[in-house]
Amino acid sequence: MADILPLRRNPPTDTMARLRAQFSEEMAAVEILMRENMGSYVDMIPAIGEHIVKAGGKRLRPILTLAGARLCNYSGEAQISLAAAVEYMHTATLLHDDVVDESDLRRSLPTARKVWGNAASVLVGDFMLGQAFRMMVAAGSLKALDILSHAAAVIAEGEVMQLANLHNVDMTEDAYLQVVDAKTATLFAAAAEVGGVIAEANLRELDGIRSYGRNLGIAFQLVDDALDYASHSETLGKNIGDDFREGKITLPILLAVRRGSEADRGFWNRVVRTPSDDPTDFQHALKLMHETKALEETRERARHYGARAVDALALFPSSPLKSELIDLVQFCIARAY
Repeated sequence: MADILPLRRNPPTDTMARLRAQFSEEMAAVEILMRENMGSYVDMIPAIGEHIVKAGGKRLRPILTLAGARLCNYSGEAQISLAAAVEYMHTATLLHDDVVDESDLRRSLPTARKVWGNAASVLVGDFMLGQAFRMMVAAGSLKALDILSHAAAVIAEGEVMQLANLHNVDMTEDAYLQVVDAKTATLFAAAAEVGGVIAEANLRELDGIRSYGRNLGIAFQLVDDALDYASHSETLGKNIGDDFREGKITLPILLAVRRGSEADRGFWNRVVRTPSDDPTDFQHALKLMHETKALEETRERARHYGARAVDALALFPSSPLKSELIDLVQFCIARAY
C-alpha cells in the first residue's frame, strides 16, 4: 500500500500553468480542433459550445493525454484528436450532470441549462459525444477508440449508481468509491492511457500511466467532494453546498455519519433523505463535519491515492515532465478550486 503523500508547505499552485506551457503548441491545436468540431447549421449548438469554451476550465484531462504520449516518446499528431475528444467527453458529462443536479452555476458562469434549458443542454451534450467519437476515429487507433468508448459507458454507469444512491444515508464507503472510480477516475485513467497507446508503449508503461490517471482521478474527486463544504462560491466557480442540498452522498457525509452521535445521525438522516435549503441546516452540517474531522480525513484519503499515483510513475525515467506530473498530484490535493 502506498504511503500518505505529504503536503508541501508551499504547494505548487502554478503547476497547471507550467504544464500548459510545456504543451502550449499542442493545447493551442486542441482548442482549435474543439472549436472546429462545434460547428453546426443549428445555431444553438455553436452558441452553447462557445459558452462552454469561454468558461475555460483546467483542461486537465486533455493534458493527461498529451503527457501520456510524451512520456512514452510519441512524435506524431494523433494525440491532438484524442485530447480534444477526451475534453469533449468531459464537457458532455458536465452538461448532463448540470441537468441531473439542477445546477445553475459552473466555472463562475450560468450553466447551459440555466441559459438555454434542460433539453438543449442534454442534446448538445449528446452532440459533443458524437463529435468526440468522430475525433477518436480520426486518430486512427482502434485500441484508443475501444478504451475511450468503454470509458464513456462506465461513466454513464457511475452516474446511474450515484443517482440510485441519492438520499441514501446508508450507502457504504465501498459503494461510494465505486461511484468515484466510475464517474471520475475512469476518464482520468483512459485519458492518460490512450496517449501511451498511440505511442505503442509496452504493457508495463501502459499500466503505469493508467494507474497514475486513475489514482489521480480518485484523489481529485475526493478533494472536490470536500471543497463542496470547505470553499467559497467565488473561488470554486460553482455554488458550495450543492451536494448537501441535492441529498448527494459523498465521503464527508459518510464519515460524519459514522463518527457522529445518535442525535447527529438523526440530523443526517433528516437532511439527506429530505434535502434542505435552510442555511442553518447547512451551517450545522459544517459544524458536525468540523467536529468529526470529516473534511480533514477526506483530504487524507486523497493524499493516500495521490501517493499511489506518484508510485505509478516510478518506472519512467526522471524528466521535467515527470516532475510536473508529480507536482500535479500535489496541486490536485491542495487546490481550493
